[in-house]
Amino acid sequence: MKLPPFMHEGNTVEIGSHVFEEADIIRFARKNDPQPFHLDPQAARESLFGGHCASGWHTASVWMRKQRDASAIMMEELDRQGFAKVEYGPSGGFQNLKWPRPVFAGDTVTYFNTTLACRPSASRPGWFVLSGRNGGNNQHGQEVLSFQSMVLLRYPA
Repeated sequence: MKLPPFMHEGNTVEIGSHVFEEADIIRFARKNDPQPFHLDPQAARESLFGGHCASGWHTASVWMRKQRDASAIMMEELDRQGFAKVEYGPSGGFQNLKWPRPVFAGDTVTYFNTTLACRPSASRPGWFVLSGRNGGNNQHGQEVLSFQSMVLLRYPA
């Protein structure tokens, strides 16, 4: 059986980039994470971060948007290449969520996924368990987000 490339161990896919603008950082923080270093550029300069930075949840939510957009494009491409339809099932959640560096106003974060493993489900024929390492790097190549995820995929065996 020929599996789509993203189901192969070690496959890394860049899923998109995003520029974190000051106004967007403030807008997200007002709704979701109202910390002074997210809301007020002056307070942020005086904080331990030393500059206005995005909420880690903002950084992660942009990853999710990029993931959804990239998946839609990838599914169209797989269809054009003649692969059987892949169906995303439920997520097994995530672990080891880390924000090793702040994302400052003006930073560009490039997001990615790497497949760690993809195995057939032992209990559900036609389903696979895909685990991945996901994250983002800023314009200097520094990691700003990382986490591991698991998702069930239906693919004809």
